[in-house]
This record gives sequence, C-alpha cells and structure tokens, in this order.
Amino acid sequence: MREFLINENDADQRLDKYIQKTCRKMPKSLMYRLIRQKKIKVNRKRSEPNAMLQKGDRIQMFINEDFFADEKIDVSKASKLQGIVYEDKHFLILDKQQGVIVHSSRKFQGDTLIDQVMKYLIDTHQYDPQNENSFRPAFANRLDQNTGGLIIACKNAKSLRIMNEMIRTHQVEKHYLCIIEGKIRDGLYKHYYMKDEKRNMALIFDEPKNNCAEVSLAVQTLHQGKKYSLLDVDLISGKSHQIRAQLAHLHHPLIGDVKYHGKQIMKHQALYAYKLTFHTDQPDFEYLNAIKIVQKNNFIIQKYKSIENVEVEID
Repeated sequence: MREFLINENDADQRLDKYIQKTCRKMPKSLMYRLIRQKKIKVNRKRSEPNAMLQKGDRIQMFINEDFFADEKIDVSKASKLQGIVYEDKHFLILDKQQGVIVHSSRKFQGDTLIDQVMKYLIDTHQYDPQNENSFRPAFANRLDQNTGGLIIACKNAKSLRIMNEMIRTHQVEKHYLCIIEGKIRDGLYKHYYMKDEKRNMALIFDEPKNNCAEVSLAVQTLHQGKKYSLLDVDLISGKSHQIRAQLAHLHHPLIGDVKYHGKQIMKHQALYAYKLTFHTDQPDFEYLNAIKIVQKNNFIIQKYKSIENVEVEID
C-alpha cells in the first residue's frame, strides 16, 4: 500500500485524473475497477472517480507496485532557456524560435522547450519534482515546431487550470504575423475544420460536415506589397494548423508553407505569434489585464521587408 498526501498542485482535480497522472501505466478500465473495489480510497473511505480532491486529503492505493514505476525527470541535458519576455510567480512567457520542438514525441526525444522550462524552474528553485505527485509545468497554448512566437508556460496547477479556461473562453487575445501570397479582404472568416491525423494536416470546409468544428479568425492587412501581404491574424478558435489551413483554403497560403501549397521562398512557414493581451475577471489573475506583450522585431517583419523591399512598422 502507498499513501499520497494531496498538495496544492494536486488539489481541485478529480480522483481519476489524479490517478492517471500518478500511475501512468495503469489502464483506465483497471483504475475504475480498483476504485469500485475500494482498492483506491480517499481518507480511508470509498470514493467516486469524479470526487474532487482537496489539499490535505490522503489517497490510499492497495495496488501492484509495478504501477508506481517512477518516471524520473532528467533535464540535465536540456539547453539553457532562452527568450524569456515576461515572468511572475505563475507564468513564464517565452519567445519560441522557429524549429524548436515544444514536447517530446515518438519521433523526437531530444532537447525540447518544456525540458528547458523545467530545468530553469528546478535551477531557480521554483519547481521540485521530488515534492510533486501529479503536476509538471506545462504550456497553455500551442505552437507548431516551425512556428515562432509567444508561448505561455504555467508554473503551478492553479495557473495552468485558470489559463486554459481563459483561453477556452476567449479571455486571451492571440495575434499572429504572417506573409501570404496575393491580397486578401480584411474581416472575419469562419469555416469548418477537421484534422487528418494520419497526414498531420488540417482540412477546411465551407459547409458543416460530420465531426467538424467551426473555426474562425480575423484578418487585418498591415501592408500590401506587389506580390505578398503582411497580415495581423487574430486567432479566435485556435486549432492545430488552423491559420495555415484556412488561409490556404482562401487561396492565400503562407509563403514557405509547402505543406499547404505555399511558395518555398523561406525555410519555414511565415507565421509568428507576436502579440498577447488579456481580458479576464478571474480572481487573483486580473493583474494580467494590464499586461500587453508585443514582439515587434522578429523574422517575419525582416523577411517581408526583404522580399518587398519596403520599410514596415507595426504598432
């Protein structure tokens, strides 16, 4: 039997969610059976899978030790974290460079951005994996490997939960700079989205289809050149590859985005998350409303200046 004391980062989550993070090798079906059989208890009493854990609760698990195979966090080989543009006790906002991989996967197990964040937080004594049961620092928004820009890392469970909710309810404005082929009409664009996981591509449709989600983005032209346009894109819904796929569907692919039929005149797609603003009434997080982060000097601006031979400034 093992007993776990619920700390601040473990609290305010369901029992089954906590067990999935603590015993990552345990099948879900077995977990629910063990809860029913009272092999997993809260404060030595039978509990339901959806019971919300509170700080100070104790979880007793009468299960096979194999499920407790500890996953060591080894960030000794992680690179030094670069590009911090904002930090407080809850959040790190980073300027991610193009080509940097955010999370490890089956294809890539090397030096990832989340490893660099964890190493930084461990080295600065803001995170101690030895004292945590279920929480690891995590990102609240996503950026593709070849998309650069602002990404939000959360240092504790409360900040991650609140920021995820803020993003879901559109309390965070995320603006991107991009370079497209041709000229586009400014305004709001709504489409229907489906992800083809096998090809790792987003599919966009004009009309609703089964298993499609409605997506939207707002486009504002910052500069119109001879062949290309520099855009500010307000990403409203935020699906994987959404900006790339929607603009390609509108016959204005990003330059460099060969996956979505853009011209290969730069190494990666011309897309950069350059601005974050917050509009929240969340208790303890209203201070974010005074924060506006804009990265004006970036490779998208420099690339656009070079291919259109113009001088461009952004607000």
